[in-house]
Amino acid sequence: MKKMRFLSAVFVFCFLAAGLTVSANVQDLSHIEAILERLDEQSRFEDTDFSSVLTMIVEDVEKGIEKMVVRQFRRDDGERFLLLIQEPVTEKGQGYLLEGDNLWFYDPSSRQFAHTSLKETFQGSDARNADFGSTSYASSYEVEGYLEGTLGNFEVYIIDLKAVDDTVPFPYAKIWVTKDSDLVLKTEEYSLNYRLMRTGLFPKYTKVGNVVIPVQMIFIDELVEGNKTQVAMSEISINDIPDHVFTKAYIERVNR
Repeated sequence: MKKMRFLSAVFVFCFLAAGLTVSANVQDLSHIEAILERLDEQSRFEDTDFSSVLTMIVEDVEKGIEKMVVRQFRRDDGERFLLLIQEPVTEKGQGYLLEGDNLWFYDPSSRQFAHTSLKETFQGSDARNADFGSTSYASSYEVEGYLEGTLGNFEVYIIDLKAVDDTVPFPYAKIWVTKDSDLVLKTEEYSLNYRLMRTGLFPKYTKVGNVVIPVQMIFIDELVEGNKTQVAMSEISINDIPDHVFTKAYIERVNR
């Protein structure tokens, strides 16, 4: 696996306070729309499966700090993923299974599946269920405008997006995309009345085959000061995953 040169963890937090400069740009939007298409293409595992282990540190001003460990399986051809919680012990065995447009949550204590949504928060963290699949910028958003600027040492496009369907968690978003490599460094997500709800930071990427994915993500709750979730990805593999893994029967079997 080839590691890509990228931001240090310390430098990430400078994004929030350091100088951000912008300038207006009058280029037509077709160039920006092409960038969104490349973002989606380079994040999808079209020819291989994908698995990893996610270590999540959830900081909550009321509940304190909690660690979660999640086993992730993805098959983008067919829009499938499975998330199996391994830690904490009180939540071990809980799982999320995406089958096309249907997302199911399994609770081993009740042995029941419940329908949920990609827009919902993941296990009470600042991550959303949608954060664990491939991106859909080109299909789910339209470009409202953009600026050129810098974020830290990176020249970026700052793109304003409006959702065109209800599959994404927020109706409005702003993304900072590097000019030289089409990588999303930062996101801001807004409510229908354009209130800032969440900020996302993506300080480290890895190239896996032809796919480029963030292996470190930070999600900041903009409504409750001090709440944030950090996600680190490890044990990355693109080996084939058996078909039966992406089934309800598999989740039930691993919990016996």
